[in-house]
Amino acid sequence: MGERKGTNLYYPPDYDPRVGGLNKFLGTHALRERARKLHMGILIVRFEMPYNIWCDGCGNHVGMGVRYNAEKKKIGMYYSTPLYQFRMKCHLCDNHFEIKTDPANLDYVIVSGAKRQENRWDPKENEQVVPETKEVSCRLYDDAMYKLEHGIEDKKIAKSKDSSLENAIALNNATWKDDYSSNCALRSAFRTRKNELQKKQSLDQVLLKKSGLNIDLVNEHEDDIRLAKLLMHKRDTKKNGHNPLKRLITIVRSRDKLKHSSHSVLSNNTKNQTDQTHKLPKLTQQEPSSSKTTTNTLSISLVTYDSSDTDNDS
Repeated sequence: MGERKGTNLYYPPDYDPRVGGLNKFLGTHALRERARKLHMGILIVRFEMPYNIWCDGCGNHVGMGVRYNAEKKKIGMYYSTPLYQFRMKCHLCDNHFEIKTDPANLDYVIVSGAKRQENRWDPKENEQVVPETKEVSCRLYDDAMYKLEHGIEDKKIAKSKDSSLENAIALNNATWKDDYSSNCALRSAFRTRKNELQKKQSLDQVLLKKSGLNIDLVNEHEDDIRLAKLLMHKRDTKKNGHNPLKRLITIVRSRDKLKHSSHSVLSNNTKNQTDQTHKLPKLTQQEPSSSKTTTNTLSISLVTYDSSDTDNDS
C-alpha cells in the first residue's frame, strides 16, 4: 500500500498549488494528533518498555514489551548522538514515569516514576564467553605480540577448566549412559509423588466437604501445628476450670456458704436451748438437785456454743 500514498489524496476544487502542499493548504500536520505538541518540541510516539519495571504510583509490575503513547523530546547530546527522554502514563494508575536513552552504555535509564527490576548480571561471573571490546579487537589486529600473549592466556584458562569439564562429562555419562534404567527410576519417583499428591488431595476434599468451605487448602506448616496445640491446651484449661481468678471466686463463695450454714445451725440450737430453759420452772420441787444439775449443763452447753461461734467468726 506504500505506492498509493501519493495517488489516493483528495484535492478539493478550491485547492491552490501556490499555497504549498495539501497539509499546508488544509492547515494540518502530516502526523495529525501526534504533532499537537510539536511547537513545544514534543512528539507523540509509540514507546515499548525495554525491561521490567515496578511502578512507584501503584506498585504494580510492568513487563518488558508493554507499549505506551509516550511524549518524546530531545534533552541533549552525547557527542554527535542526540539524547531523548520519553514520558508516559501508567496504564494501571495516574502515575507518570520518564525514561531517557543512554548511548554511552547502550541502555535506557529511568529518570522518575518507576524503578527497574534487576535482572542484570556480569557474564564474567557466570563464566560466559564475553565478546572482546572494540579496543581489544583493534589491538589484536594490529599488535602481533599482544595477540600471542592473549592466546597464551586463553590456553591457561582453558587448561584450568579441564578438571571441572571432565567431572561434568563423567557425571553425565554415569547418569544417562543406561537411559532405560534412568527412565524407569524417574517414572517410579513420579508415580510415588503422584500417589502422595492424590492421597493428600482426597483428604483435603473430605475436610472441605465436612466443613462446607470453598477454599484452596495450603500445605501444613510447623508453626500452624504449634499454634493449634496451644489453642487446644487453652481450651482444655478453660474447660477444667484451672483459671486462677475463677478458683479464687469459687473458694470465697464456698467459704461464705459454710459460714452462713454454721450461723443458721447455731441460731437454731440457741433457740432450742432457750425454749428448754423457759420450761424449767414448771418442774416439780421434789427434785431440786436434778434441776440444778440440768441448769449447770445448759449453761455449759451455751458457753460451748458461744465459743464455737467465736471460732467460726475468726
